[in-house]
Amino acid sequence: MTEEMKKEIADNADMIVNGFAFTKVDLGIRIVNLNSDGDVMVISPSGKVLESCMDPIEEVIALDIWEKDSEFMEVMDA
Repeated sequence: MTEEMKKEIADNADMIVNGFAFTKVDLGIRIVNLNSDGDVMVISPSGKVLESCMDPIEEVIALDIWEKDSEFMEVMDA
């Protein structure tokens, strides 16, 4: 993933925490690790993994962030 692509993902993200960009998509939430090349996961709003090409450790980290900080994306909708 190029730096330009990472910048575009970050600019369009609904929330960025610890290098993970969280963006609402039709299926749920797309999570992109901006510190790697192409590590992406899609989860349901409840946190169920729907698709992933992340390392299992990254998945755990991203899901932990989602569990702790998902409320901030909800506040943005208010």
